Amino acid sequence: MSLSTHRLIAPSLFALGLLAGSSSAHADFRLCNNASNRVSVALSYTDGQTWVTEGWWNLKASACETLLRGPLAAQFYYVYAMDERGGEWRGKAYMCTRDREFRIEGRENCLVRGYDRTGFFEIDTGKDAKNWTVQLTDANQPAR
Repeated sequence: MSLSTHRLIAPSLFALGLLAGSSSAHADFRLCNNASNRVSVALSYTDGQTWVTEGWWNLKASACETLLRGPLAAQFYYVYAMDERGGEWRGKAYMCTRDREFRIEGRENCLVRGYDRTGFFEIDTGKDAKNWTVQLTDANQPAR
């Protein structure tokens, strides 16, 4: 699978509370893998004072995972995902990552600090969202 066969379906971003109804839904940031292959996911967010980037969550196809528990503390979150065949969901917000499990504070000078520099896509949860679910899907693009 080439990198061009995957894309983030931006309209597929849903607030979990809307999907679960208005009863006492859990307030979390979740990600669901609706792609056909297993994916590895990293998440970046601000804790109010510094940027924190964490990874890797490994999700098989058709699985969901809670990446952060509790009410959302920020409006913007950033996600990077790659599948086992080399496909990626990426963007233009660069964060520090590494190949193995990590928790990195700060997003500056990644290479100097011995980390990789990886492009994440932005999730705008809105100003008042308490929970959110990101849906990763395969792209249905014609062959080139």
